[in-house]
Amino acid sequence: MKEYDKDQELEEIMHAYGDELVRLAYTYVKDADTAKEVVQNVFVTVYSKLHTFRKESSLKTWLYRITINKSKDYLKSWYVKNKESLASSHFEALQLSPSAESIVMNEQHALQVRQALFRLPKKYRTPVYLYYYEDFSVIEIAEILRTSTNTIKTRLRRGREKLKDLLQGVIE
Repeated sequence: MKEYDKDQELEEIMHAYGDELVRLAYTYVKDADTAKEVVQNVFVTVYSKLHTFRKESSLKTWLYRITINKSKDYLKSWYVKNKESLASSHFEALQLSPSAESIVMNEQHALQVRQALFRLPKKYRTPVYLYYYEDFSVIEIAEILRTSTNTIKTRLRRGREKLKDLLQGVIE
């Protein structure tokens, strides 16, 4: 692949997937600036590894897998450097497409659901986020998280149950 083609392809990928990758990274790092930094690292990796993409899965799945790995790498290094809890970092609401939110619930309820989503354990939060906010199928989520579809189905069910418990009494 020519260098110009590679540059142009990366630019198209950044334009098409940048915002949703930042939202995904945010579900892990819980800080908007850090999420943007993680995604910059994702694009550096994508640029250097684009020639290795085998197209066995979709580009979006590949990008999500890299983003999750980079987010986890950041969290590992962050814990080593600072030894502080992520709970102390400030919360910023995710910017989700207004059409999806307005169909499901009003703005206040959407914020309450997102806040509850961030309180879920990561093993439930990620599948629930990918399924409901990014419209991935169970099969695609299993591929991204490198686990079985049955595990994803179980985590989605348990994640919904935990969300329901967290939201009981908050949303009527």
